[in-house]
Amino acid sequence: MAAKRKDTDDLPGGTRAAQPSPAAAQGDVTPSMAQFLEIKTANPDSLLWYRMGDFYELFFEDAVAASAALGIVLTKRGKHLGEDIPMCGVPIHRADEYLQRLIRQGYRVAVCEQLEDPAEARKRGSKAVVRRDVVRLVTPGTLTEDTLLDARARNYLTAAFLSPGAAHEQATVVLASLDISTGEFEISTLPLADLAGDLARLAPAEIIAGDTQAGERTLSQAFQMIAAPLTPVPTPTFDSLAGERMLKAALGTADLGAYGAFSRAELAAIGALLKYVELTQVGHRPVVRPPRRAGRGAVMAIDAASRASLELVRSATGERAGTLLAAMDRTVTGPGARELAHRIASPLTDAAEIHARLDAIAAILGDDLLRERLRDALRQAPDIARAVSRLALDRGSPRDLVAVRDGLAVAFDVARLLADAAGPIGLPAALDGLREVLAAAPDDLASSLANALIETPPHVKRDGGFVREGFRPALDEARRLKEDSRAVLAALEARYVEATGVKTLKVRHNNILGYFVEVTQQHARVLGEGANAAIFRHRQTMANAARFTTDELAEIEGRIASAGERALALELEIFAELARAVAAAEAALSRVAASLAVIDCLGGLAELAADEGYVRPEVDATRAFEIVGGRHPVVEQALRRSLAGAFIANDCVLGRATAEQPLPPGFDEAADGFIWLVTGPNMAGKSTYLRQNALIAIMAQMGSFVPAERAHIGIVDRLYSRVGASDDLARGRSTFMVEMVETAAILNTATERSLVILDEIGRGTATFDGLSIAWATIEHLHASLGCRTLFATHYHELTALSGRLNGVTNVTVEVKEWQDEIVFLHKVRPGAADRSYGVQVAKLAGLPAPVIARAGEVLRLLENAEASGRRVTDSLDDLPLFAAARPKSGLAQQPGPGPLEEAFAAISPDALSPREALDLLYRLKALASAATRE
Repeated sequence: MAAKRKDTDDLPGGTRAAQPSPAAAQGDVTPSMAQFLEIKTANPDSLLWYRMGDFYELFFEDAVAASAALGIVLTKRGKHLGEDIPMCGVPIHRADEYLQRLIRQGYRVAVCEQLEDPAEARKRGSKAVVRRDVVRLVTPGTLTEDTLLDARARNYLTAAFLSPGAAHEQATVVLASLDISTGEFEISTLPLADLAGDLARLAPAEIIAGDTQAGERTLSQAFQMIAAPLTPVPTPTFDSLAGERMLKAALGTADLGAYGAFSRAELAAIGALLKYVELTQVGHRPVVRPPRRAGRGAVMAIDAASRASLELVRSATGERAGTLLAAMDRTVTGPGARELAHRIASPLTDAAEIHARLDAIAAILGDDLLRERLRDALRQAPDIARAVSRLALDRGSPRDLVAVRDGLAVAFDVARLLADAAGPIGLPAALDGLREVLAAAPDDLASSLANALIETPPHVKRDGGFVREGFRPALDEARRLKEDSRAVLAALEARYVEATGVKTLKVRHNNILGYFVEVTQQHARVLGEGANAAIFRHRQTMANAARFTTDELAEIEGRIASAGERALALELEIFAELARAVAAAEAALSRVAASLAVIDCLGGLAELAADEGYVRPEVDATRAFEIVGGRHPVVEQALRRSLAGAFIANDCVLGRATAEQPLPPGFDEAADGFIWLVTGPNMAGKSTYLRQNALIAIMAQMGSFVPAERAHIGIVDRLYSRVGASDDLARGRSTFMVEMVETAAILNTATERSLVILDEIGRGTATFDGLSIAWATIEHLHASLGCRTLFATHYHELTALSGRLNGVTNVTVEVKEWQDEIVFLHKVRPGAADRSYGVQVAKLAGLPAPVIARAGEVLRLLENAEASGRRVTDSLDDLPLFAAARPKSGLAQQPGPGPLEEAFAAISPDALSPREALDLLYRLKALASAATRE
């Protein structure tokens, strides 16, 4: 196919997939190898898994690449054009495990299956080749198997399309994202500048883009920031007319009007996405839910750097632990966890929708019995959406049918629990809407599945045995015949034992010989002599056994095979009927699956609020930002786990809608500021304070209760967090350059409704340069943007701005000094810090005592010089070290060893008596004191 792997056709490790030319197949090759070469030529950019019996085998350079990636043995099979053919293989029963490892390393895999039974091929001649073809292309964004997916995370395939025609600075990008494992579908149109942030929100497993657009500089930079493979596809694939046609087909409608208006650019992105899915699924059509709108204005915009800084769903190390998601997750199902992650990544900007979510949480939180029963019921809920998707793609198993059956049973239970809890005042609108969806679940399908399937069926439908007895009379008859034949086999074995006198004689079966009579070698002669020779015909000699057959055994084997084949055929027919019934109810099942996920998410958030003492925030269209007794949700839980003490709550008032609620003590004057300058020493908790207020805003707008005594949040349209920075060596950026790029993005795109948290702007360059940049940044935030801002700094000169700019307020994190030590109180109060306590923090960090002492001397000198108006460089001569190092009279002084060094050099420890050693210690101490005074 035309799609390529990210960046190049080269596979990881510099190995290219084998791409034999069509002409190669004309050489002197076996029919099977000729078939392989033909199929491989049609799939040059993927590793070809070629089904051979119970193995998937790889040949040529595919085998070389796969053996290295999987750590399996590379061998060879036959020759091609005079050269050995490299070969490796993986057993079918472990295919998912190996697929997962290859996909994680960036490979694409073309799965080539046998499309007929080998027995059918033999009917065409002894040299006939079993028909094979690619049934699926496996890429990171098109996975459906539970073993390959994270049950608690979405797996989006995203198509990116840059709208043509607009000036570059006004360009927009369309992102069309589909999780084919569930059918979840999302469309967003956003400014080009927001692309990286929205890709970070979606966290796609794979991105596709037109081959002429993929290299565009701004697009390319955004793609590089996301840890997802990029697959260029032919640009003509982005066709709006084809997209409209394919979307109608996917949704089963003749008119898209019911789903909103789609721009030509949106339809172009949708067309490329659905075309790629069609190619990779090779004719199978996945479940596609009606598209959900996101993007510009619908959700809080958070850029990629801010998401990384705040560690919303992934920590700095790429893990889930230590994130806001991990701290908030109380869900009991995979779909519920996926919904929670989506809400954290996509906080809303519609106050009415936010309050609808909060109403639902409040109803569940206020009824402990309901919450407990809902969560108990939901624990039994399978992942309906992924089961339905696999069935639609013809990858389903009996377990997927059971998942639908059990999921519907849970849906009815949850609907009943909600109805019982409604009472005279009823349920909140959002919760009642979910109840209605669950109550309307297709009960006829639930009954059919319950009647047809046993409680715990096998994983593979070809194993049979998953249909209940009594469901289909013809199947029961075939099974009885099969079981009767087995009873006949047992009787036949007993009769043969009696007739031959060989008590170890057994009737056995394997897939090669079928049924046979087996005796030990010492008894083989008995079956081959006399009357027995006319009954038993030799078939196989083993090291310790001999195998025979009889006409009677062959006849019974035929009956058993016929009955077994008939029973399996009937079960597969029933499976297909049930799968079609599920497909017919796909829309209703998708709504049921989504509703169960939302209820689990809401129940988990209610459980979180109950466990952690969270409160309902007030969210509206004002510019208020008033948090009383706010706490960091992640750090608070970490402190509790480590038994390190209670988290110190803090207040933040960057704007008030009304004066109805009293302010915390000491914050009367601070209430007028929408920019807070936060000072205080390192380790005092400034960064934690900044982040906790950003996280509380996100939690409030995702529709969650928040860790505070009281919270009033005016809708935040964009959130920026520049806390901490590091080198970006891959793009040649220093830490300071990264900091400046991120700061520039904030100043160029923030609005008056944004929330900005900044930490230590300008610290990566010279003091006066950094101070100037920080000063100018604050003035721009104040005069040009007017956005709510928390600005942490060690430039104490900036605190003078509170007297110059109305709306700038100084706050500081309290510390206490005690015996040249500092004690961090972690409490934010109005005012400014008088100093940064850097030397004391360095002492806590374990710097050597001489370094700490020397740093104290230098600090006192520099502070005195500043206080007296002297130039800092002129005061260096007051320090002995600098005085010795500075040239005088044009010559650098080179001091020799002092009295202390000479005394040490003269010591002969072995010659000293105890008394002499004590006297020497006193003498050395006196020399040291004299040297210090000098």
